[in-house]
Amino acid sequence: LLFNSRLRLFPGKLWSRWSGPFVIKRVFSHGAVEVFKSGEEDHSFKVNGQRLKIYKGGELIRHKVASLLEDP
Repeated sequence: LLFNSRLRLFPGKLWSRWSGPFVIKRVFSHGAVEVFKSGEEDHSFKVNGQRLKIYKGGELIRHKVASLLEDP
């Protein structure tokens, strides 16, 4: 990779891979998190959970599931 000192960023794959909000697909016990972009579930990848930040941008379309838990 070439570093552009004027813009202080790496061009190409590193920049485009992290643009936009992601959805958490699976959380592993050792701290890794599998994420994917909305609408691209086939292209998921694993990241360190400490690298993730909460998305505070515009509205996201979410499907909510409610589960009623009762004691037997």
